Amino acid sequence: MASTAVVTGGSAGIGLATAERLTKAGWNVAIIARDTARLEEARAMLEQHGGKVLAISADVADAAAIDAAADRIEREVGPIHAWVNNAMSTVVAPADRITASEYERVTATTYLSQVYGTLAALRHMKPRRRGAIVQVSSGLGIRAVPLQAAYCAAKFAVSGFTDSLRSELIGDKVPVTLSVVYLPAVNTPQPGWARNHTGRKQILPDPLFDPRVCAEAIVSAIEKPQREIWVGRSTFQMAVAQALAPGFADRQASSFAEDQLGDPVGAKTGNLDEPVKGPARIDGDSTDRAIDNRREFFTSRQRDLFKLGIAGGLAGAGALASLGVSRLLARPNR
Repeated sequence: MASTAVVTGGSAGIGLATAERLTKAGWNVAIIARDTARLEEARAMLEQHGGKVLAISADVADAAAIDAAADRIEREVGPIHAWVNNAMSTVVAPADRITASEYERVTATTYLSQVYGTLAALRHMKPRRRGAIVQVSSGLGIRAVPLQAAYCAAKFAVSGFTDSLRSELIGDKVPVTLSVVYLPAVNTPQPGWARNHTGRKQILPDPLFDPRVCAEAIVSAIEKPQREIWVGRSTFQMAVAQALAPGFADRQASSFAEDQLGDPVGAKTGNLDEPVKGPARIDGDSTDRAIDNRREFFTSRQRDLFKLGIAGGLAGAGALASLGVSRLLARPNR
């Protein structure tokens, strides 16, 4: 019997790429998003790869709707083995030009949606004592940048919630895995759908990655769970800079505002409150720049081994230095 996975924000971009990767691997998939027309188009695309595909129209910021979706998936598709929290929204603007209601909505769709999805998944997974939950985050949830204050804050919150819950599951000896996948700039339709108060087109800077690279990392977190995965060299570099030299990272990030703005286009309402109409597609408009290296992601296990190697090297160097000093002190005076 095929396993069942749920992908929120599954009708386009990274979510659709992840659902496609899962269906090709023989999974049954349920996708959750708001726009019914795009959902149906995505469902038809995914069904070409075989298996059951269920498309559910729901707002991920509605906890009751997500609970109901989980129950329906269990009834119509089968027991949920994996849940991918991928849905998000953003507002591109200086922090003091984002309204209180916009902060609230971005928080609900980008952070609380992951809480609601996780709780809905756990309600079914904990009694069975198995399952994998994957939080799709961003390098901007490690190192914040200008013009993305609401989004960055929401992604930072995802990490705190997940770490707290993971500790509880470990303490209760519940074998449900929790992974966070931190993504780089990705070539999806999202920049064209985002609410934007700057009056200029949002341009994601290089290195820009193919959504299928992200899907590969997300599916790997289901099949071979890791605590964290960083996709793309830029995400890894942001994590290192923030950990070792946050003040320097602040100054480097200060130039990012201009780097991500292009030609004048006027303000855009975007998909914050209502979905933007458009086809079910994985790729954005910059396919010519997108990197399709399926191996360009790094796991927390690799990071820990790297740290151990450095620590071992330092310890070895310290031991050799101590040995040298001891020998020097042991020499007789001449």
